[in-house]
Amino acid sequence: MIDDTLTKERDFHNQWATAIDVDGICVKDYFEACTAPENRFILHHLGNVNGKLLLDLGCGAGENSVYFAKQGAHCIASDYAPGMVEVALKLAKLNGVEVEGKVINAMAIDFPDNTFDVVYAANLLHHIPEPTLVIQEIYRVLKPGGKLCFWDPLIHNPIINVYRRMATKVRTDDETPLNINLLKFVRSHFVHTNYDTFWLATLWIFLKFYFIERVDPNKERYWKKIIAEYERLEAEYLFLEQLDRGLKKIPFIKRYAWNIAVVATK
Repeated sequence: MIDDTLTKERDFHNQWATAIDVDGICVKDYFEACTAPENRFILHHLGNVNGKLLLDLGCGAGENSVYFAKQGAHCIASDYAPGMVEVALKLAKLNGVEVEGKVINAMAIDFPDNTFDVVYAANLLHHIPEPTLVIQEIYRVLKPGGKLCFWDPLIHNPIINVYRRMATKVRTDDETPLNINLLKFVRSHFVHTNYDTFWLATLWIFLKFYFIERVDPNKERYWKKIIAEYERLEAEYLFLEQLDRGLKKIPFIKRYAWNIAVVATK
């Protein structure tokens, strides 16, 4: 069952890799745009990566590896889909940085214990049948004091769950957003854990894409669109983000956000 799921994930992402235009990727935007709050949170808690050995687990198109390489990290771009690793290496070359590529199963990371200073995993865990196995593996390969950084969608928000039922052609059938209770497992392994959740009132932008701008969710990935078009969305997003800060002060509301971001120290 797990092998079948991983095979489907690999095939889907290999196919997606063939359609990626690396010339159109602005790496900086994925970490510094107003509509990238998850990575802005991670950067705040991660600190200086210059000279650090960093494993980008589930690297996708390689935006993460390239960004951190530009900050002076020694990066390994890894993915279960070989096509994505190839795209990541092309993006690195285009941006003038050196990145190593490696095909890796995140549930059995092919590196010794205590290898990495940082393991970064963006939008990975919800693609894995057993995310706790991945967290255990990440813990194993991190050095003492090393940091796990990840962000993923949560399962609790009804608006996003409707969107997911609609956007069937831009995701795989088996992916499952995370339950916020996974934090308990992370905290049971790591000595310190910072987290926050993002996109509550700001999800209005998704509704606007669909109801007002008539963007087909099966033809354009909304989570890519919010990065690519952050400049036109900035004023609206920042206003809604202020509302989100107030909403998250209400008990139990944080779990209803779209995404969670975590930085945990071994």
